[in-house]
Amino acid sequence: MSSGYASRLSEYPNKGVVGLPERFDSKRAMAVKLRKLAELVRASSHLVILTGAGISTSANIPDFRGPEGIWTLEKKSKVVSTLKNENGKRKKQKLLESDSSKVVMNFSTAKPTLTHRAVTFLAMKGKVKYCVTQNVDGLHRRSGLSRDFHSPVHGCVFTEKCVECGAEYFGDNDVGGMSFQPTGRKCEFQGCSGSLHDTLLDWEDPLPEDDFNRAETEMDQADLVLCLGTSLRIQPVGSLPLRAKQFVIINLQDTPIDEDATLVIRAKVDKVMDDLVQALGYAGWQSEPPPPIERRWRREMLTEDN
Repeated sequence: MSSGYASRLSEYPNKGVVGLPERFDSKRAMAVKLRKLAELVRASSHLVILTGAGISTSANIPDFRGPEGIWTLEKKSKVVSTLKNENGKRKKQKLLESDSSKVVMNFSTAKPTLTHRAVTFLAMKGKVKYCVTQNVDGLHRRSGLSRDFHSPVHGCVFTEKCVECGAEYFGDNDVGGMSFQPTGRKCEFQGCSGSLHDTLLDWEDPLPEDDFNRAETEMDQADLVLCLGTSLRIQPVGSLPLRAKQFVIINLQDTPIDEDATLVIRAKVDKVMDDLVQALGYAGWQSEPPPPIERRWRREMLTEDN
């Protein structure tokens, strides 16, 4: 079950800052910033998107560091209690209350948000050249965004990958597992019957080399990166925007590289992306049908232009 994704992760002691307050720009500041954002995007010839858990909260998937994030609730629920043992000695014991255990990450029923749809729409129009996501929920793929145009650098709970030919299969059910374990299914591409494995990374697992190399290449080529709903605190992905000519951060909480950004917007990312797409001249964009979900993909299927 995808609701167990967080429980599948091994213990990670270096979670860093969690639970920072969320801040919102005033309406006046937002109007100014949205005009500036639209100008930057219009002028961009190689626009890259970097997304984090904050773009999926409106799909009822909790983030990790927000006020109601998984790690934030976990930190709040850890209480050090002093108890007496049978010998009258005092000892400290960590008690974990039930608050964080009640957090449900149900990816299977989640639908793409306005932000997912906006990224896919702009990619279809040729404005967005590439997307790098830290999310494992598969919502970029479910919004119709081809794997040709995005790297899920932390894996995906719905994706199996062939260990022989590299073909990927995207389904509607969590494939289970962690750290590239066999799923029990076989590749269906002609001439290949390789074993399919999960693609989900645990903390100590190496990032997928092909995807991360592509992410670095796209960032190096980018004249503008939009960082959407990410705290930019997990490395090495958090430093990727620094490789680009300039970047914009759209996030409700502070990030470690706010001072390096050309523009920082404190607002709900769905609202910002909807306003941005409309400002680019696509007033009725939400009524356009999304592309079909790409169920099978193999890197050799890329065109020479990509």
